[in-house]
Amino acid sequence: MRTLEKSVRQSISLPPRVARRVQALAQRKNASASSVIVDLIETGLDAQDQEKKRFLDLVDRLARSTNAAEQKHLKEELARLTFGG
Repeated sequence: MRTLEKSVRQSISLPPRVARRVQALAQRKNASASSVIVDLIETGLDAQDQEKKRFLDLVDRLARSTNAAEQKHLKEELARLTFGG
């Protein structure tokens, strides 16, 4: 996933509970806390991108659908994605 580009130094503050989890994960992976944080951020960003793609795919399906039952189902799914639940 990583490319060979120059790193940008950032300073972040983590809640103690999160910091402990990051340290524990780093120890299990035999990696640095920084690399674990980078992996977690990349995973979160990828998940957000996938969620956006799923939302846009549902919107596209809704726009093309002529079936009332399917439209209702797609609207409900979009509402869940938008408002949770």
